[in-house]
Parts: sequence; C-alpha cells; structure tokens
Amino acid sequence: MANDTITQFDEAMTQCRNIFVKKTTDYGTSWRVMRPKSLTDQIFIKAKRIQTIEEKGTNLVEDPIDDDYRGIINYCILALIQLQLNSNDEIELAPAKATELYDKHVAEIRALLIKKNHDYGEAWRDMRISSFTDLILMRLLRLKQMEDNKGQTLISEGPEANYMDIVNYCVFALIKLGELEN
Repeated sequence: MANDTITQFDEAMTQCRNIFVKKTTDYGTSWRVMRPKSLTDQIFIKAKRIQTIEEKGTNLVEDPIDDDYRGIINYCILALIQLQLNSNDEIELAPAKATELYDKHVAEIRALLIKKNHDYGEAWRDMRISSFTDLILMRLLRLKQMEDNKGQTLISEGPEANYMDIVNYCVFALIKLGELEN
C-alpha cells in the first residue's frame, strides 16, 4: 500500500506541477509580490470554500473541490519558495528557475510523506476527507498566529513544516476523492 501512496502522490503532484508550469507561462512569477501571509490568506479562502461545500452539501460555483485542493498545494509551494527567497530578490524568475524551486520543495514534501507514512502506518486512509479540510484549516490558523507573532514561537515547528503538512493533507484528499470516483 505504501508504494501505491507514493505513486498516487507523484500523480497528484504531476497534475499540480503542470498547472504551475502553465500559469508561470501565462503570468510569469507575479506571485513573487505576495508576502507569505497573503499566500496563507489565499489558502485559507480555498480551504474555507471546501469546508462550506462539505457542510452545505452543495456547490453553486461550478469549480470542483479537487481544483481547490490543487490550488492549495500550489499556493503552499509558492509560500515555501517565498520563505526561501529574499524579498529583495528579483520578482520575475526565469520559468526554469521557478520550476526548479518548485521541484525542490516537492521533493522535500515527498520525503516527509514517506517518513510520516512509515511512522503512522497510513492511518490517513481511514480518515474522512472532511478531516483533512479541518486539519488544513487548523494549520492555517497556526500559520496566521505565527505570522501575527512575527515568526516567534516557543515550542512549535516553523511555517515550512505547516505548509508541507498542508500539501500532504491535500494530496490525501485528492487520492481519496479519486478513489471515490473509481
């Protein structure tokens, strides 16, 4: 089963990467003007939309929630890139450089997934999709608190770990949604 998870992770991330590459071609790296806290808020909006649809059971905007999960994944990776780069760095990155940074963070998130999946024994497979949404929102509230505290924490892991966990929760939700369709 663990090998399936890695394959499923890779498939989900390939879809997200393709979106990233196409949007980078269309828009360049205009997202570089966004501060991490603005990206956190954008992720929060998408997660709240998913939660609202889950609670109401209806979706009035035609966009499927799996698109929102993919959007959250890409915004998290953008936030990780922003945290890595200096705000004085160029706003416009070459597409190859932007993709290289994207791939670097995906590799780190994948490695984290492998470690956690080993330790937790794929417990996520027994969870509800709505629990992933709630965990994402909880992580976002943690991030907002850290951002409001200017990054100062007493015992907590930093923003990078939270963004990485959010990506993995989204991948789990995408996997489970895909399995429901089949």
